Amino acid sequence: MLNRPRYLQAIEEGFESHPAVALSGPRQCGKTTLARIVAEGEDLCSFFDLESAVDRRRLESPEQALSPLKGLVVIDEIQRVPSLFETLRVLLDRPDQPARFLLLGSASPDLIRGVSESLAGRVALIDLVGFDLSETGSDSLHTLWQRGGFPRSFLSKSEKASSSWRQNFIRTFLERDIPQFGINIPAETLRRFWTMIAHYHGQVWNGAEFARSLGTSEPTAKRYLDTLANAYVIRVLPPWHENLKKRQLKSPKIYIRDSGILHSLLELEDKRDLLGHPKLGASWEGFAIEQILASFPSRSAYFWATHSGAELDLLIIHRGKRYGFEFKHSDAPGKTRSMNTALQDLSLDHLWVVYPGKQRYELTESISALPAEEIPQLAKKLAEG
Repeated sequence: MLNRPRYLQAIEEGFESHPAVALSGPRQCGKTTLARIVAEGEDLCSFFDLESAVDRRRLESPEQALSPLKGLVVIDEIQRVPSLFETLRVLLDRPDQPARFLLLGSASPDLIRGVSESLAGRVALIDLVGFDLSETGSDSLHTLWQRGGFPRSFLSKSEKASSSWRQNFIRTFLERDIPQFGINIPAETLRRFWTMIAHYHGQVWNGAEFARSLGTSEPTAKRYLDTLANAYVIRVLPPWHENLKKRQLKSPKIYIRDSGILHSLLELEDKRDLLGHPKLGASWEGFAIEQILASFPSRSAYFWATHSGAELDLLIIHRGKRYGFEFKHSDAPGKTRSMNTALQDLSLDHLWVVYPGKQRYELTESISALPAEEIPQLAKKLAEG
């Protein structure tokens, strides 16, 4: 398992201001492993796994079971027992609470509802995803892109083993996880929808087209999209609107968040398959976007496009400054008219063209070519001001 210092620091900082910290993310992204690392540094620790029948039985009378505990209390897969949130609210409101609670949950409506309704103001929220470049190191850039960031996929001994793990993850997610979330959508229907998203990866959402292909209504297609987005497997990137005398796109872009899952849905088993596929550029774009959003603290992320053809792949607003990003899978990308338009119309402080090469170079005073392996360093520099 790779070291994940950024998340360990976030957990520590969360406990400085809250009696509880909640780690939320897709299954198999490393939540339990991270919790065990945190627990190793504690003198007292109690661990409950709510996928275990024994641990669920231990918490049948939750207030009696949890009240006497001291030190760190870890509750894994807490969304399996939604009634626990009310008990935790009572315990966390005690003036001299002797325990700190680390709550782990796979993304689900019950988890979101429990935290927002019962534990609002009492818990620090941390979204955990798969590995990123700051954790794997720049030498693993292409492996991370090909296999994705899920730990078992990235750390597999071979491409075949990694691909097999991802195919099994997709099947388990659809057949087991989604029904546990209380969402009654046939697994085969949702797989068809997820595969369609993969083929539309990096494109603007068109609900009418998806509805026609699925033989359903637009609201139903949107519900499927929201279901996968809330489960951290789809990214819905909203459009940015500027007060310009130009018609701008108003629908979001859609991406498969994990590049390895994208490649499995497209049936791309190795690097050769990927490099020869029409979705090569879109795959690179989605991968690079996830690396940037994993590294930047800002949640203000958008894309921008006009009906006349000008566009910007990613706009991030951080500390009042606007930063633009374009993504090109080429050996030596250059500037384009669209970049100049975005730079001027959006008043960008700087624009970077992210590519898979090794050399950073300037295209103009305000536009730079940036090797993807330098994304963590750039994010750190901008975060420090």
